[in-house]
Amino acid sequence: MLRPQLLPQELIRTITQLNPAINAFTSIISHSDAIAAFSAFNSPRRPLEGYPVAVKDIFCTTDFPTTAASRILRDYKSPFEATVVQRLREAGAVVVGKTNMDEFGMGSENVNSHFGPTLNPSGPLGLPLATGKDLGARVAGGSSGGSAAAVAAGLCRIALASDTGGSTRLPATYCGVVGLKPSYGLLSRWGMIAYASSLDCVGIMSRNVQDARDAFDILAYHDEKDPSSVSETTRTRSASQDRWTPPADGSLQGLRIGIPLEYFPSELSPDVLPALRRVLTKLQERGATLSSVSVPSIPLSLSAYYVIASAEASSNLSRYDGVRFGFRSEKDFTHVEGEKKKPALYSATRSEGFGKEVKKRILLGTHALSAEAFDNYFLQSQRIRQLLRTEFDKVFSISSPLASLPSTSFPSQIGAVDVLLHPSSISTAPLLNVDPWSSKKDTTASYVQDILNVPASLAGLPALAVPAGRAMDGWPVGVQLVGQWGSDQLILDVGKEVERVIQLAAE
Repeated sequence: MLRPQLLPQELIRTITQLNPAINAFTSIISHSDAIAAFSAFNSPRRPLEGYPVAVKDIFCTTDFPTTAASRILRDYKSPFEATVVQRLREAGAVVVGKTNMDEFGMGSENVNSHFGPTLNPSGPLGLPLATGKDLGARVAGGSSGGSAAAVAAGLCRIALASDTGGSTRLPATYCGVVGLKPSYGLLSRWGMIAYASSLDCVGIMSRNVQDARDAFDILAYHDEKDPSSVSETTRTRSASQDRWTPPADGSLQGLRIGIPLEYFPSELSPDVLPALRRVLTKLQERGATLSSVSVPSIPLSLSAYYVIASAEASSNLSRYDGVRFGFRSEKDFTHVEGEKKKPALYSATRSEGFGKEVKKRILLGTHALSAEAFDNYFLQSQRIRQLLRTEFDKVFSISSPLASLPSTSFPSQIGAVDVLLHPSSISTAPLLNVDPWSSKKDTTASYVQDILNVPASLAGLPALAVPAGRAMDGWPVGVQLVGQWGSDQLILDVGKEVERVIQLAAE
């Protein structure tokens, strides 16, 4: 990883040299701006002083274009900055660029981008393999593939991502880095372009758990500008709950880890299991208690997620009409009569401005919200979502701080666990197909990749993807930790222990 003493000239030069190969950035800080930014250190030293940070191109910034990797926002410059970006800057971090992504966050491979796909730099041969002409090139994962690739290639220390249904954790796993999806509502979404508002979370990526925790500590605060930001009262109630903490003797005594039966679907590749077994064995040797648990509604979560996310996307993306901001079709509408001109402009702008995947999800969401389909699709999906939350509450040893009833109404279950641990992906990173709409490609395969990630998103729970070594094919694999709402510090504590056993096993 590049260190502060290499900054700024060497870092920016390295980004400029490597980016054409992996396509991680959509825009990069200039040499002069980098020198000025890294020279503006304050005294006393701030928590993230001099940290090079990359920001997913879904967060508003005043000094870089904000495009969401879409033609419809190709040259958009925001007049304001996202809260999380502002807080990172105030903590001393330097934003070195905006990272590539699937358009509006819709995708699992980072191939649905107006700027082209991001390539995975973490293969057994390293960066030389990351070339679009190489038949062995693999995806970085999505939708935050640019952030994951930037961290993995050493082009930044921390990267902001977003996570709607695994968009932080899946690319983090494919690229062999840490990916944190915090509890829904803990980090401000103000200034983050909306995809599915009830699911969208700010994600954090880094090379190690401690850096992710440092960034999380800076970003976790109540923001009055964000209506989904959880109140200080709820945060205080959550912090006061009795959770497992690492004993002074360095053991894991008292830690109860659950392995959910439903996180081992038929699509799961055998290649990811040895790493999971190694982690579980080492954690058990250090005193953790392992037990099998069940969350029966998990098999229904993928279908429910895509209905809910697409429905919310069809509403959120209706604002891109070519009138107020962003791309506008240049077609000639002089021949269109009177009141038909506006609909013609809207239709042409959206047809030309959105990519195929975005248009597909808008159509799906619009159908799910129609009078004919609302009860059978959208409402049913919301019922599944609530059922999933209830089942997760029964699995964990502490009650949800968001529960409307007092915690005494939700006693700890016999055999309940502190955290869940499961594979973080169904396979290693898939091969790159530069044309995701090729007739030769199974177009459902990319959706199945989300199957291990969407349950935590639907329930709003914190989840942490931690690298767990490499599979037989030489590509990274990972494990994922999930906790009760508000247990972010707990899964970071356990994540550090996972990180430690992986490092010891590698020595």
